[in-house]
Amino acid sequence: MRNYAILPLRAANPAIESEIIMRNALLGILLLLLAFTTSAQAPQPKAATDITAAQLQTFLNGAPRVGNSDRPIRVIDSGGYHTGVFGVHRSKDTPTFAIAHQTNVTEVYYLLEGAGVLVPGGTLKKPLKNAASAMGAWTDVSSDAIEDGVSRRVAKGDVIMIPGGVPHQWATLESDIDYIIVRPDPDKKIALK
Repeated sequence: MRNYAILPLRAANPAIESEIIMRNALLGILLLLLAFTTSAQAPQPKAATDITAAQLQTFLNGAPRVGNSDRPIRVIDSGGYHTGVFGVHRSKDTPTFAIAHQTNVTEVYYLLEGAGVLVPGGTLKKPLKNAASAMGAWTDVSSDAIEDGVSRRVAKGDVIMIPGGVPHQWATLESDIDYIIVRPDPDKKIALK
């Protein structure tokens, strides 16, 4: 075992000199990577943002009780991207359609009340239209149905993560449902609120 407390600039033994050069090169590369990583980091937010249970309930109670409401509660700059928390009330009688958001935004659903069958994945059957999303942050492609998606019953307390561009559809609802959607937006297209 060699102990190099002090590394000479040149060693008499070529094998040791080669080892010293390799260690110095690796140390230089590590220092460059550290400097690059530190300089590439976006500024971080100065404080946390919270939404209390009471605020969330008040927001959802104020949502339209007919159709589908998908409205922002808060959208913050998370230091390099935006993160939004949206409240959704969907009536049992709302017509269903499949949709694929043309975005990098992943949607994380957390079901607060109700249950239904959600079908994510697969492909849109005969896509109908391209239209601006309700938020205007991206384009949506919709259809009457999804082919080869995976049907799953979801209920209060369940969490579902749907990457951007993945088709999804509420196929059936057993009741009205309330849920929140967390949307991390790396492209910063969702407006701050």
